Amino acid sequence: MQQLNFPAYTFRFKNSENKVHIFDPIRKKFIQLQPEEWVRQHVVSFLMAEKSYPKSLINVEKELQINRLKKRYDVLVYNSDGSIRLIVECKAPAIKITQETFDQIARYNLTIKAEYLMVTNGLDHYNCKMDYEQEKYIFLKDIPSYMR
Repeated sequence: MQQLNFPAYTFRFKNSENKVHIFDPIRKKFIQLQPEEWVRQHVVSFLMAEKSYPKSLINVEKELQINRLKKRYDVLVYNSDGSIRLIVECKAPAIKITQETFDQIARYNLTIKAEYLMVTNGLDHYNCKMDYEQEKYIFLKDIPSYMR
């Protein structure tokens, strides 16, 4: 897999049926290694190692319903009070981040109501804080670290 724009992390891998799998510490199982999964596992490691988010507040690849459609978010981070701090949309490195990508996470966020959004393809990262009063994004250089 290609080098991403994240610090270097140590991952667990295994081969099964001629396919490489990577261990997901949140789901506690091996997942087939695809380019998007490579990005997702870097995001999870980044949130825990660099931003100090507890593993217990991170959720990965769960279903949500938007206008009667079933969708799946990539990464969700909760505050300790159960409100949603951050939603992350991961794309494979070959996928360019476009307005369509932001529209996708914005649609998810209509239901989720996260404080922060992050969109990444592992190479380019876009972070923003939601301003619900003004109905706009405030772009940030980085997402905030965990605070109790």
